[in-house]
Amino acid sequence: MQIYAGKSAGCAPEVNQGQRVVRDMTDGLEGHTVTTDNFFTSYALAEELLKKKIALVGTIRRNKPELPPRLLQTRARAPRSSEFAFRKTTTAVSYVPKRGKNLLLLSTKHCEPAVSGEEHQKPVMIMDYNRCKGAVDNLDKVVGAYSCKRGTRRWPMALFYNLIDVSAFNAFVLWVAVEPSWNQEKTFKRRLFLEELGRMLVYPQMERRERLPHTPAAAAMVQSQRRAENSEASGSAEASGAAHDQRRRGCSFCTNKKRKISTTCSKCGIYICKEHALQFCSSCK
Repeated sequence: MQIYAGKSAGCAPEVNQGQRVVRDMTDGLEGHTVTTDNFFTSYALAEELLKKKIALVGTIRRNKPELPPRLLQTRARAPRSSEFAFRKTTTAVSYVPKRGKNLLLLSTKHCEPAVSGEEHQKPVMIMDYNRCKGAVDNLDKVVGAYSCKRGTRRWPMALFYNLIDVSAFNAFVLWVAVEPSWNQEKTFKRRLFLEELGRMLVYPQMERRERLPHTPAAAAMVQSQRRAENSEASGSAEASGAAHDQRRRGCSFCTNKKRKISTTCSKCGIYICKEHALQFCSSCK
C-alpha cells in the first residue's frame, strides 16, 4: 500500500504543520510506504515513521541541514550521474539529470546504490518515487499552467485557490470523458473549457449587479453582457409572437425616463427594464 502526501492535502504552509499531517495520516498503520514531496520530507520525520515500521520515500529540499554538502555540489558532476549517502537506516541520493539541475531524495526503504540500466541512468529510488507520486506531480504541473491563484499571505485563501484549480481540472476530465467529441481537433481544449466555465460562473453574477463596477474594463464587460441579455430577451419575445415596438423608450415603471430600453413585456407589450422585470418558469406562467 502506498500513501501519498502532497501540498494538495490541505494544510497550512508550515513544515511542522505538514509533518503533523503526515503523522495523523499514518496513525495506526504499520508496514506501509509513505511517498511525500519536498514540502513534507525531513530526516526527523523519516526516523519517526520508521519507529512505527513505516518506510518513507520523498524528495527533500536542499536547505535541510541533515544533507551532506557533497550531495549539493553539482558544478563538476556529469549529467545523469548519481551520488549516494548512507546512514544506518536512511539513504539519500543526488541525481543530476542535466547540467545545473539537482534532484534530492531521502528514503528509508532503499539501502543499496541501485541505478537503472536504461539510458537516463536514474536511481531506483527516483523510479519508485515516480511510480508512486508521478500522477500527483503531474497534477501540480498541469494546474500550474492555468491557475486562479493570487499572491496572498493567508493560507486559507491559498488553500481555496488550490481547491478551485483542482476542481476545475477534475471537471475538465469528466467533461472530456462524457463528451469526447468536444473540440476534438484542438490541442488547447482545457483552456477553452476554463474560459467557458468562467463565463458560466461569472455571467449570472454580472446580470444581478445593481451597480456597475468602478474600473472601466469591468464596467464595460458588465454592460456588454447586459446588452447581450436584452437582445436575447427581445429575440425570444419576437419568436413567441408578441407585438412590440423596436424603438428604444423609457421604462413604464421608472421615474427617470431618460434611460432608454428596448425590452418589452411579452404579454402586454409595455416597455420594462430589468429592475422591474420578474423571472419565472413556463409551468408557473
